[in-house]
Amino acid sequence: MSAETRHTLYHPRWYRRRVSVWWWLQNPTYTGFVLRELTSVFVAFFAVVYLWQLRALVQGPEAYAHFLACLGTLFFLALHGVAFVFILFHAVTWFNLAPKAMVVRLRGKRAPDWVVIGLNYAAWLSLSGAVALILLRG
Repeated sequence: MSAETRHTLYHPRWYRRRVSVWWWLQNPTYTGFVLRELTSVFVAFFAVVYLWQLRALVQGPEAYAHFLACLGTLFFLALHGVAFVFILFHAVTWFNLAPKAMVVRLRGKRAPDWVVIGLNYAAWLSLSGAVALILLRG
């Protein structure tokens, strides 16, 4: 609609079909898409917790002990459990989407999707193993 459009008293009303707020639950593809977008909230949650941890570290041992005590409560344990599931969903859906988002060409030919997906999972497992090794050693 342009700025020059004038509405008169007898101007017809625009037809707008009523759509439920839950329209995305009627199709599994849309449900997966919306759930994937909602997982960004949990990614932001982990980022905030990480920043909170850094702040507690800067403030000293008492503040960090208080931070750890807060994370040990049942509320935060449950919240982290739910967030972890959503983060896993976010990671898996992203790895499966990666070949479509980033086309890799080797010697002028497009690399197969399974190679891109497999390399993403291999890198994820390698880095997770390295982090687990560092944390479990000391």
